[in-house]
Amino acid sequence: MAFNMVTRYAHSPEDMDRFDTEQLRSEFLMEKIFSAGDIYLTYTYNDRMIFGGVTPTTKPLEIKLDKQLGVDFFLQRRELGFINIGGAGSVTIDGQEEHIEPHDGYYISMGTKHVIFASDSADKPAKFYVVSTPAHRAYPSKKLAYKDSISMPMGDQEHMNKRVIHKYIDASTMDTCQLQMGYTVLEPGNSWNTMPAHTHARRMETYLYTEFGDPDTRVVHFMGTPDHTKHIFLEPDQAVVNPSFSIHCGVGTTNYAFIWAMCGENQTYSDMDQVDMHALR
Repeated sequence: MAFNMVTRYAHSPEDMDRFDTEQLRSEFLMEKIFSAGDIYLTYTYNDRMIFGGVTPTTKPLEIKLDKQLGVDFFLQRRELGFINIGGAGSVTIDGQEEHIEPHDGYYISMGTKHVIFASDSADKPAKFYVVSTPAHRAYPSKKLAYKDSISMPMGDQEHMNKRVIHKYIDASTMDTCQLQMGYTVLEPGNSWNTMPAHTHARRMETYLYTEFGDPDTRVVHFMGTPDHTKHIFLEPDQAVVNPSFSIHCGVGTTNYAFIWAMCGENQTYSDMDQVDMHALR
């Protein structure tokens, strides 16, 4: 089992303006997230989110972070959410096991000492996309089944952005300290997400792009300030960190899905600053 966690630092808009393609990818793209039998995580200084993939095969896996975070155990001062985009599996939370179907999620409380991930089949392992953010109090852990997620149809075929937003961890329906998390699925024949673009200065966001409609599909993710945009080409199961000043939108060569996760000082989902299409550069 390989455990890998890298650190990515926070930057100003002026820094991003100066980055060439390789620097931009190095600072904001997580190229490898899911690896059979391994854990791959990124610690970003943007609101101190930790995100990445846990892919158990023949043996269960547990994220163990203590000295790296100055704590006695990983979730001593953090909360955690995950969505499974692989095969069926299970999670055992302080001794209590729960079955996890594909696309099921979970919110796990601050103070939880052990979170153990397992797959039903090593040949079709679960792929747990996990996101953890700092927390100040314990709220109840909660299973978030895909069938019970808040579904919000958005967009239309004319603008090639017809999609369904599935909200899993949302302040309107459950208590968390700051974490929000969901899963957006574009319908066939649609390619744009989150356009018109927006920013939300009061929280950052990560996008994990996944479930591409064709193996040769690529997604172009746009970021940066509205008047100085940048772009990154992504392959399946890669993620991008979007600082709070940055737009975050994308277009694919076919349909795809993505998992979004946010944290910051404001949990209001609609708290965003829309960008006039004519202001984009």
